[in-house]
Amino acid sequence: MGLLRSTAVVGGMTLVSRVTGFLRDVVFAVVFGAGAGTDAFFVAFKVPNFLRRLFAEGAFAQAFVPVLAEYKARRGRDEVRELLARTAGTLAVVLFGLTAVAVAASPVLVMIFAPGFLADAGKFELTAAMLRLTFPYLLFIALTALAGSVLNTFGRFAVPAVTPVLLNLCLIAAALWLAPRMAEPVTALAWGVFAAGIAQLLFQLPALRREGLLVVPRWGWRHPGVQRVVRLMLPALFGSSVMQVNLLFDTLIASFLVSGSVTWLFFADRMVEFPLGVFGIALATVILPSLSREHAADDPRAFSRTLDWALRWVLVIGFPAALALVVLAGPIITTLFQYGAFGPWDAAMAAVALMAYGFGLLGFILVKVLAPGYYARQDTRTPVRVGLIAMGANMGANVAFVGAMLWAGLPGAHAGLALATTASSFLNAGLLLRGLRRAGVYVPGPGWRALAAQVAAAGAAMTGLLWWLAGEPGQWLGGDPAWRAGRLALCVAAGAAVYFGVLLAAGWRLSALRRPGSGQAR
Repeated sequence: MGLLRSTAVVGGMTLVSRVTGFLRDVVFAVVFGAGAGTDAFFVAFKVPNFLRRLFAEGAFAQAFVPVLAEYKARRGRDEVRELLARTAGTLAVVLFGLTAVAVAASPVLVMIFAPGFLADAGKFELTAAMLRLTFPYLLFIALTALAGSVLNTFGRFAVPAVTPVLLNLCLIAAALWLAPRMAEPVTALAWGVFAAGIAQLLFQLPALRREGLLVVPRWGWRHPGVQRVVRLMLPALFGSSVMQVNLLFDTLIASFLVSGSVTWLFFADRMVEFPLGVFGIALATVILPSLSREHAADDPRAFSRTLDWALRWVLVIGFPAALALVVLAGPIITTLFQYGAFGPWDAAMAAVALMAYGFGLLGFILVKVLAPGYYARQDTRTPVRVGLIAMGANMGANVAFVGAMLWAGLPGAHAGLALATTASSFLNAGLLLRGLRRAGVYVPGPGWRALAAQVAAAGAAMTGLLWWLAGEPGQWLGGDPAWRAGRLALCVAAGAAVYFGVLLAAGWRLSALRRPGSGQAR
């Protein structure tokens, strides 16, 4: 299966997941609104979810897939199965111990990740109680991530990509069915997270069995393959997930701001995750096994062509997506979430945060796509150094932006956190790209200037149209749901039509990016 087709498969399955995720978030907004209860849940879920992203989309996959690809290419089937068994067993034991400690020390974790909650004893205790239910999710979802990495390496992308749908379905059921039956309704969501972890792991097992790769986990800390994964993974835990660490630091500061700030940032982040997951993470997921194979085959030209192909797609898709998020931030938030307990003020505050995050979408996607250029070569040190620089810049910008907004008495100080994350993402991406260029690992192919001009012209035309179609913000705040949905659909369809229409008129052709190295001279 070609890279473009594989990306389309992963993106399509991820789209299903994101759509159900939108439904989930709409249910959250309608049933629970934005307040102390939802702030408590989002913090309780953010802690294990942050670690999930390290294992599922970050350090674990980046470290494990290159080693597994090498075993697949150079060793026999039995050795591959032994590596899987030892890795799964070791991962399970380590995470079980971590989970036990975290459950026992949940109040300490809340103090670390949301110290502002200490001022509200009820909010603090509720968060700690829900964290005891949500943290075990990490154990199940990390094993799910292991299974997904195996399937991706063997060219089976659909099952891992659609698995997150189960989390959304479990949380929707918890909100609609279980919450009304509980003394503290919002705690139903924590039970939904727990159930989702088990469901997602079980869903992967039949696919592994069909590939002949379903093994019994065994402890294997001293296994040479496991040791290599660990050596690669430990520094990558930081280097590949700077965006997630930044978001956690955002939560820490937001816990000191007005009630609802954590929830507003959550909904804004969810909107950015839609294109990031459907396109950015899908693209990174597909190119990592390919880059690992090309590195194992000692083919640097193919390696560079694959990176170049991916970066061109980032420009073609990521740039207009970022523009659309910024221009349509208000319409998107009001259409999807302004119902029930989630009022106009909540929508306005979430929209401000979405605009700030939207500016950084291109940077977020670039980091996801550039990182495999290092991890496929089993270089984990460089991303760590880059991550440290980006992390320091983000923390400084957080304090500066939020402090300036509070000093000026401006509403929406939480948006300063999103803007700081955006700035640090571009710094991170720029340093990663510079490192690949300096090392000679990535050599841009011909045609970049022409492509940039084509994308810029198409993006400008699309932005102008969207600005005109969006109209006054007050129309969206007061519009009925059907009008909002229809108008937003019109904006999205018209914007996409104009963007690709101008792109094609300017000379761009899909054949130029059908596969790595194709049509680069255009």
